[in-house]
Amino acid sequence: MHPSNPSTDDPERGSAALEFILVGLLLLVPLVYLVVSLGLIQGQSLGAEAGARHIARAVATATDPADAQERADLVLESVVVEYGLDADAVTVSMSCRPAGAACPSAGATLVVTLRTTVALPLVPPVLGLDHLASIPVEASAAQRVSRFWGSG
Repeated sequence: MHPSNPSTDDPERGSAALEFILVGLLLLVPLVYLVVSLGLIQGQSLGAEAGARHIARAVATATDPADAQERADLVLESVVVEYGLDADAVTVSMSCRPAGAACPSAGATLVVTLRTTVALPLVPPVLGLDHLASIPVEASAAQRVSRFWGSG
């Protein structure tokens, strides 16, 4: 018998590199998708938080209801542009504490809540999948209204 020749074709020869590339891609693609999705959600969360906080401050320091509404609209428009929020998906609600107080009113605590949704990347708009694959984001901020509000 002849000793085995190392130059003969082995069916397993060279498959380790191919397996490494295939398994690497199968693990890397979902990981990259997860990182991109979490980055989008974090960015939208920061935008919602900044919007709620700045709107609460702007309204609490306004001189009258008309000025408060104008300031809130300007701040919201600025935040939508700065953070790339979907303007159609953004909703803002305001309430005052104690309950039953006119909102905003002098001495009350103004609570602003901003809600939006984050569409996950690469989800096609087929059969409403883009709406099903969206993450709701909400942020609230509280600001004390000056007791001299509305007297300016």
